[in-house]
Amino acid sequence: MNIFLTGFMGSGKTTIGRRMAEIIGFDFVDTDSLIEKEEGNNISRIFSERGEEAFRNIEHRLLKSLLQRDYTVISTGGGMPCHHHHMDMMLANGKVVYLHTLPQTLAKRLMRSHTERPLIKGKTPEELQEYIAAKLAEREPFYLRANVVVQTEEFSMDLLLRSLKLMK
Repeated sequence: MNIFLTGFMGSGKTTIGRRMAEIIGFDFVDTDSLIEKEEGNNISRIFSERGEEAFRNIEHRLLKSLLQRDYTVISTGGGMPCHHHHMDMMLANGKVVYLHTLPQTLAKRLMRSHTERPLIKGKTPEELQEYIAAKLAEREPFYLRANVVVQTEEFSMDLLLRSLKLMK
């Protein structure tokens, strides 16, 4: 069984995924990091040089290859569940967790982040909050199809693991 972590950028997918994998003895994969390694380029440059459609196609190929794995916690890119029927593929091949995070929390985290994120580069705090709200409105119908929805502001690893029936 695989566990797919979904949610908006800044929701904690990588941080929570690494810790979860360590606790339950699974492998851990961050799809964005794997894409950067395999493409020899960062996500920002892939977006700027090749465009979002090319990036989404790369994600699609990667997800198809990751479905061959087992016992892996997979941190997905924020937009991955919304393209190419990825949510259907993930639901059919493991448990999907949506790390639900309030827009104002996301904005604070992203403003402090040192990670270059192409979709929010150069936005003011106000523009960032507007962008997050608009993107969440688009993405949440996909995210909410997850097997488990966790509110990250009140996050508990024990509760998450119990929800996934990985711990009593």
